[in-house]
Amino acid sequence: MYVILNAAMSIDGKITTRKNDSSISSNIDWVRVHKLRSTVDGIVIGISTVLKDDPMLNVRYAKMVKNPARIMRSSKKIQTFVAVTHDASLKKIKEIEKKGAKVLVIGREKVNIINLFQHLENLGLKKVLVEGGGEINWSILKSGLVNELIVTIAPIVIGGRDAKTLVEGEGISYIHNAIRMKLVKSIIQDNKEIVLIYRLR
Repeated sequence: MYVILNAAMSIDGKITTRKNDSSISSNIDWVRVHKLRSTVDGIVIGISTVLKDDPMLNVRYAKMVKNPARIMRSSKKIQTFVAVTHDASLKKIKEIEKKGAKVLVIGREKVNIINLFQHLENLGLKKVLVEGGGEINWSILKSGLVNELIVTIAPIVIGGRDAKTLVEGEGISYIHNAIRMKLVKSIIQDNKEIVLIYRLR
């Protein structure tokens, strides 16, 4: 499976404000994102993004053959998977399935991200886009699942210790353990946003 992590952030690395406003991407960048969506088999987001943004995750600004499967909230129009742990109640699982989603039970205390991606690959998803928040971004990066990282840097500064950053989670203790990336391409968009494309070293 080929995994792409895509995100937009401020110059100071924030993906939301302290009030959870995440409207950082411009219309120019949204066109790029929707073109990218049209090339993948599925889109993965975390529960925090689901609850905060309730996103459609479909393709609207690009020619496409089909909408990618969504690995998140339920929908009858777009194939949707919801990953839960073994602690999820049978009642909650049935509620999700009633809304048209397929439930994947993976992991004990939290969803096992490696097993989830292996399961998605077994279901035929060969190219997956991650549009997550800081927690899921950390999970897939530390697991070595990311092949490509695309970051749009908007020419703004947000600040705030409670504002979410691109990668959160536990993080590393020492720089020599950092996840190394190689810059393969940079693009300056018309509105002066910078798109940086990295690959895992």
